[in-house]
Amino acid sequence: MQTNTKLFSPLKIRGVTIPNRIVLSPLCMYSANDGVATDWQFAHLSTFARGKTGLIFAEATAVEARGRITPGCLGIWTDEQAEALIPITSFIKKMGCVPGMQLAHAGRKAGTKTPWNGGTPLDDADIKAGNPPWDIIAPSDIPVAEGWVVPKAMDENDIKEIIKAFSDAAKRAVKAGFKVIEIHSAHGYLMHSFLSPLANKRNDSYGGDIHGRMRLLLEVVDAVRSVIPEDMPLFCRISAVDGIENGWEIEDSVILSEKLGEQGVDVIDCSAGGISGAPLFRVNKSGKPMKTNMDRGPGFQVPFAEKVKKGSGMKTMAVGVIVDPHQAEQVLKNDKADLIAIGRELMYNPFWSLHAAQALEADPEFEMWPDQYKWGVNRRGKLAEFKGIRDEPIEEKMAVSHLSDVYKQK
Repeated sequence: MQTNTKLFSPLKIRGVTIPNRIVLSPLCMYSANDGVATDWQFAHLSTFARGKTGLIFAEATAVEARGRITPGCLGIWTDEQAEALIPITSFIKKMGCVPGMQLAHAGRKAGTKTPWNGGTPLDDADIKAGNPPWDIIAPSDIPVAEGWVVPKAMDENDIKEIIKAFSDAAKRAVKAGFKVIEIHSAHGYLMHSFLSPLANKRNDSYGGDIHGRMRLLLEVVDAVRSVIPEDMPLFCRISAVDGIENGWEIEDSVILSEKLGEQGVDVIDCSAGGISGAPLFRVNKSGKPMKTNMDRGPGFQVPFAEKVKKGSGMKTMAVGVIVDPHQAEQVLKNDKADLIAIGRELMYNPFWSLHAAQALEADPEFEMWPDQYKWGVNRRGKLAEFKGIRDEPIEEKMAVSHLSDVYKQK
């Protein structure tokens, strides 16, 4: 497909070519069974492949059992879990898209209810339902918010276990057929909590100044890079700012991104926030949204991707209320980012990419559509030109007659 758009131009990173610049941001589904993918994960991710999203990340996937956000989170700490993902990666590749795996550890945000049940720590009701809480870990013994579980401050052995868990998970992800790996170091989860001075109060070599607080993430990156193919792209998602006084700042993200690039990371996925309190999408016990620390207007995080890109020279991925194809195109054309990550909008419209191609006139002949849909969608486009069927009442007999005339013209 020939296109003058940036959004639908391919991007080669190492040995992988992403067919367009649209990325499914990892979306937690909380529907796995002991970390094992179910039919839901296949149905969920295969939809975006049929919709021709260029790079499709599976949800945040725990590298160990205690790293799950909820009991229903996806995992990749066993071979069984990895094998259950093979049909998903296989289908994504058959559709001409690229499957990506986000390796994650929830840290002090682990062991909670699903967001539609409040997103708060597991309690007696969950124990009765067969979902008891588990011990959680963090850089320091500081709970994420008042009333939350106090985590264990990680010792040297815990740190070694975490590095190995990420390394082992990466090897399994490669065997499961994923072509891109991302390390989750945002939203207050374990890697981010080591970076932020609000959560990391250690006085050893994994704390203190920015270089100490970056150490664990850089060691995880080294471990992962050493076990994945040289031609496999490695992404890292960061919270570019904490959005809270005395927290992690954009200047810190530029420094970190430069170091990540030196260690073999190819793309910085620039999100923000989440270090204190519940994640932005969660609600409190009363059912009301919990207060967040930043405005969430259209493209509200794009400036972070731009600043990291220009300050560090790294490729970046922009995310955050990017909902319009023209908006996404301008972000890329203005060199503010190299990729566009979309989450909730793709949840709302899994075929957003195909519709965006129409809006930008990048695919006038429906060439991007799967063959099974293309023949019907192409015909639908011609039928849609007959406004009378939708705009004014017509007798059924007349409608059939008009439709017959349309088909005769084909």
